[in-house]
Amino acid sequence: MPARPDTGPDFIEALARGLDVIRAFRPLRPVMTLSEVASATGLARPTTRRILLTLAELGYVRQSEAGFALTPRVLDLGVAYVRSMGLWDVARPHMERLCARTNESVSIAQLDGPDIVYVARVAVPKIVTLSVQIGTRFPALPTSLGKVQLAALPPDELEAVLAQPTRSGLTSRWQPDAAERDAELRDVRARGWALTDEQLALGIRSVAAPLRDGSGRVVAGINVNCHASETSVEHMVEHHLPLLLQVAGEISADFARLGAVPHEVVAS
Repeated sequence: MPARPDTGPDFIEALARGLDVIRAFRPLRPVMTLSEVASATGLARPTTRRILLTLAELGYVRQSEAGFALTPRVLDLGVAYVRSMGLWDVARPHMERLCARTNESVSIAQLDGPDIVYVARVAVPKIVTLSVQIGTRFPALPTSLGKVQLAALPPDELEAVLAQPTRSGLTSRWQPDAAERDAELRDVRARGWALTDEQLALGIRSVAAPLRDGSGRVVAGINVNCHASETSVEHMVEHHLPLLLQVAGEISADFARLGAVPHEVVAS
């Protein structure tokens, strides 16, 4: 595998390759052979084998006759991120109350390039078109969670982000040109919330608001997700949206207070 461009002298290639191997496992490919992992990562088979066996010894990969598979321990990597942010502890009680008052699933996601990644969720047992769980990745632009975060980006940064290819593996129904995209994000920026009506996939309708830190910077989005056949756009805007905006403000205020607390351990 060729050297990576734009890496500094302290870059650890072995660590990067290990992360490449973990990311090679995608939906519908939970078990992969050594050859498949090597092909997906572009690594040599001996290198791939050493990495997989190392990950197996650490408990992140399981080996069977069918091949290699990730173990639930991989979730520790993502959970460590969420815990380090303090976002879940702050947001959870608010999300649970919003879920109870709307009888709909409530999620928080953050931008990762041109995609959103779900970091917190309180769900109700309903059948939806696309399965969502912690770590699920969708293209940002056709989602309400993505729109409220994209709308907060400076123009140059927005263009750079959306120029990148999605890593979600999903093609959305809504494919706007630049003028339509910019008009949509201007509207989101002006009103302070976003709505999507089956733009990502059939049957999915949602409304989202931004979450901010103590400096006012948008750090995530929170949404209420509904099935289009059960909940009208009018009901979402008239009933769910006011509750959502209230909760988004409460979480942002709590998150700002959390950020203001010194995180220093004093030895006794």
